[in-house]
Amino acid sequence: MPFIPHTAEDVREMLAVIGAPSIESLFDEIPANLRTGSLSEVPAGLNEFEVMRLMQARARQDGSPLCFIGAGAYEHHIPAAVWSTVTRGEFYSAYTPYQAEASQGTLQSIYEYQTMLASLTGMEVSNASMYDGATALAEAVLMAVRANRRSKSARVLMPRNLHPHYRAVVAATVGNQGVQLEELPYERSVGHTAPHSLAPFEGQDITALVIAQPNFFGVFEEVDALTDLAHARGAFVIAVVNPISLAVLKPPGLWGQKGANIVVGEGQPLGCPLSSGGPYFGFMSTRMEHVRQMPGRLVGRTLDLDGRPGFTLTLQAREQHIRRAKATSNICTNQGLLMLAATLYLSLLGAEGLERVAALSMQRTEQLAGALTAIPGVRRVFVRPGFHEVALAFDRPLAPVLAALSQRGIEGGFDLSEHYPELGPSLLTCATETKSDEDIDTYARALADVLRAARAA
Repeated sequence: MPFIPHTAEDVREMLAVIGAPSIESLFDEIPANLRTGSLSEVPAGLNEFEVMRLMQARARQDGSPLCFIGAGAYEHHIPAAVWSTVTRGEFYSAYTPYQAEASQGTLQSIYEYQTMLASLTGMEVSNASMYDGATALAEAVLMAVRANRRSKSARVLMPRNLHPHYRAVVAATVGNQGVQLEELPYERSVGHTAPHSLAPFEGQDITALVIAQPNFFGVFEEVDALTDLAHARGAFVIAVVNPISLAVLKPPGLWGQKGANIVVGEGQPLGCPLSSGGPYFGFMSTRMEHVRQMPGRLVGRTLDLDGRPGFTLTLQAREQHIRRAKATSNICTNQGLLMLAATLYLSLLGAEGLERVAALSMQRTEQLAGALTAIPGVRRVFVRPGFHEVALAFDRPLAPVLAALSQRGIEGGFDLSEHYPELGPSLLTCATETKSDEDIDTYARALADVLRAARAA
């Protein structure tokens, strides 16, 4: 809510009703030695006008740079109706509906979200969202270990061209749970995971293969061949996808002959602003045969005793408040506000609108790549089609180049050097539908000037 409505008189009346002499007395069970006393380092309170001026000044310090950084979080246009609706009090202050019968509106919005995500991914069921894309993948790995009863090894193949932050989160989450993560190399010239990279695992017990489409470099994978090879070896396929790309690419549910087993990804592109890195939300979809192993909440549509449609939480026995230590997950909080934003975003754009966003993003990225590679000292790293972003190689270290661009109000991209030193000075950059011809020309001119100045120095 935009302000606290309680007056001093309201507070006195509420305290009188519950029989408390003061607000301080509500916390009298806290031992005195645990109390902080005065907050000497906290400045004096400000009134509303002063707070607004302070926050506006802080916001101006950030400026309004042109952002060409992708790498898992993307600047898409968000229709004004999305957050105008999401920030209404009945949604903004609501939380996970533990009492389903009292939360029909919230439950219906989750149900609609699940339906759209299942349709988008080509799967049969979706949960009510996860913390973010990386933790959704970690949960998918644990889910595959539980659900793939043909495998006893808990070995999961992780491609090196998967987002490095995702790989780090998965390793931190499953590393002490008996899961063995094994890295798959990528083809240096084209950036994808070649199907023959699975040959060394022939005849071995592999629990799951992770396939990113597109991968971290924005490059397309041979998903049909990889999926069929994994299934032929008795392994599950965990798909990691960009939801915007699914408007123009084959959904994971149709990969190969049988499709992926589990689909996860980052939902931020669906109506959530960049927000300095969060909060975001992850999505997860699967096949009905695996639904009891899927973490998170599900909402079902049913009929009440009078035959009227209604919505309710279902399969709750998987969760920690029912099964405690035997739960399928203990981090399955529903990111309800972000999920609602995605529901509204998808509803407003529809299939045609989402396809236009995806197609225009691909077009803008190709336009950006063409403009930047026309500059001496810049070339493409990989020669293979892709989506949303492109890797570019430079003839000099990137850190000074990116710093100089930032001083000109341009965030040029993600430096790949730390995570992929074998590529040399390389930049991952992207352009979405929010970038105009002028924006791309501005970036290209600035980069040309920066590189020219660097050579002259």
